[in-house]
Amino acid sequence: MEKKNLKAMDLNELTEYIRTLGEKDFRARQIYRWIYKGVSDFESMSDLPKNLIVQLKKCAYISEIKILKKVDSKKDKTSKFLFLLVDGNIIESVKMEYSYGVSVCVSSQVGCAMGCAFCASTLGGIVRNLEAWEMVDQILQIEKQINKKVSHVVVMGSGEPLLNYTELIKFLRLLNNPLGLNISLRKVTVSTCGIVPYIYKLAEENMPITLSISLHAPFDDLRNKLMPINRKYNITQLLEACNFYIMKTKRRISFEYILISGVNDGKECAKKLADLLRGMLCHVNLIPLNPVKEKLFKGSDPRAIRRFEKILEENRIPVTVRAKMGSDIEAACGQLRWSFLKEVEG
Repeated sequence: MEKKNLKAMDLNELTEYIRTLGEKDFRARQIYRWIYKGVSDFESMSDLPKNLIVQLKKCAYISEIKILKKVDSKKDKTSKFLFLLVDGNIIESVKMEYSYGVSVCVSSQVGCAMGCAFCASTLGGIVRNLEAWEMVDQILQIEKQINKKVSHVVVMGSGEPLLNYTELIKFLRLLNNPLGLNISLRKVTVSTCGIVPYIYKLAEENMPITLSISLHAPFDDLRNKLMPINRKYNITQLLEACNFYIMKTKRRISFEYILISGVNDGKECAKKLADLLRGMLCHVNLIPLNPVKEKLFKGSDPRAIRRFEKILEENRIPVTVRAKMGSDIEAACGQLRWSFLKEVEG
């Protein structure tokens, strides 16, 4: 008999499985609670009867990803985690601590297929999608490591979440379950490069998450160079999908804009971005680039950042310059994983 990974099940699936073992539904809720307390050993589930524990050990298990490496920033309360998956693949997550709580940035894929010119995640390409439980376990393992509850989740690590749509939605529902992590979806952000059909689909899910769009350029020719996905779904198509999302959900969209010196940080780009977003229920996050060794780009200097921010403010576009976190620990997407893989290859 093939053993079942109970962590891969949502509560309904786990309940159905427990019924096949001849047990009552409340046993599934007990097991589910233990799983989301980070317990993976049936013997440690103190409210389960011995006969059920014996049965579960024969036919089921609770899988875990393993912390391979943890690097702490000396500049702020940021930590980068490398995780070893059961199949030997490696992913990464970032833990950030703020005055309002602990935020974790999780990966949704092993590697990434998007090919963005400035990003380390795409180095080496895509390997596979993560399962929902592997996304959840990034949070569970970090909670155990730091002995604190995670309050906010950002799906903005390696990978394009909307290209792992089914597992992403399952992950969001697992996050929100009161018997599990019990994280409000209003404290969850999902980032996308702009997979237009799935933005429309996500709008229909009726989930009060924050949708974050990695924009990074206001002109199609420039965005084509920085983000190849723009050749398939251009800026006009992307903004039409965003407006539909806003209309359907009544939720403000966040636009991420990494500032790259001499590439997308000039006055023309700022003015064009303001024109594109004027009147939209949105917010712009300006992000100083965390340089990647394998890429030639440099981050904008403080004066260019302030100039860009001022132009948006003058055009009444809500804007924030995001503090650069974890720059001393390769905290940008994919950096630590790629460095580790290159080191292993020798």
